[in-house]
Amino acid sequence: MLALHTPITLPPSPPRLGYGQQALSFGSCFSEHIGAYLRDGGLQIEVNPYGIQYNPLSIAAGIERLLWGEPFDGKEVFEHGGLYHSFLHHGSFSSVTEADILEKMNGVYEALRPRLPHLRYLFVTYGTSYVYRLANEAYGGVVGQVVSNCHKLPESCFTRERMSPEALLAVWTPLVERLRHDYPDLVIVQTVSPVRHLRDGAHGNALSKASLLLFAEALCERFPTTCFYFPSYELLLDELRDYRFYAEDMVHPSPLAQRLVAERFASWMLDDEAQTGLPKAHRLHRELRHRPLHAEGQAHRERMEALRRRIDLFRSEYPLAQLHDLPLWID
Repeated sequence: MLALHTPITLPPSPPRLGYGQQALSFGSCFSEHIGAYLRDGGLQIEVNPYGIQYNPLSIAAGIERLLWGEPFDGKEVFEHGGLYHSFLHHGSFSSVTEADILEKMNGVYEALRPRLPHLRYLFVTYGTSYVYRLANEAYGGVVGQVVSNCHKLPESCFTRERMSPEALLAVWTPLVERLRHDYPDLVIVQTVSPVRHLRDGAHGNALSKASLLLFAEALCERFPTTCFYFPSYELLLDELRDYRFYAEDMVHPSPLAQRLVAERFASWMLDDEAQTGLPKAHRLHRELRHRPLHAEGQAHRERMEALRRRIDLFRSEYPLAQLHDLPLWID
């Protein structure tokens, strides 16, 4: 039979992630899709504590600040367009007042700090090797500082450059060495986002992704027992090489493609128990999000009681799994 796709062989799996183990995910919007899939499956994973970040230097700065830095203060935010922003954070943190944005930023920081001693897995998704650096101090910050988000500031505020694999390694090598020292059993899984950055041009995007792929490969070679690579980029561009697997913008993966890549990732990354429990947790979360037409009806009350029993059964089968965002009536 004629093959209509190019199968991608996955590399050897790293030590498997299971229920009860703490994981952190940083990176592009693609990392949010994978992270949400794992989180809904009962895994203890926190996704993008700074919001979406695209380049490896911003991701590195975010990891360092969370693991070894101090809480944020007013010197690290600025006002533009009626909102306060942070150069390290996504626009989803931006707020009308300085107090509000600091409360959001430090709320996430303080919530994650108690979990960090138990950190076992770190997932990073690189989106682009292009970075924006501050060209002046008009909005605070330090000249040359790499920003995670430009927050629609004037173009004159920044310089733009594509980082070479060597330049990325110069930042990440000491970072991984410090992580290995403080977290000897840490597993770092890298992936490159398959989302094309066409504003860089087709050729510019190809060069950018090539730098990321070479950088990720070099990091795996330097730290073979700590750093691993999952080929989400290759899966979408080769195994799912068809526009039916793309959203309407023909750039982002469709929900179907996101699920297919997430399923491959789960089979590669999770231990046997988590792979068995993951679809059960997904079904429970889908039912919990269902909004009935008649919440006051007897049928809905009976369905909720049956759902409560199924949640209790799941908890007894997988005591280390974590169902997230449960309504108060469950407990």
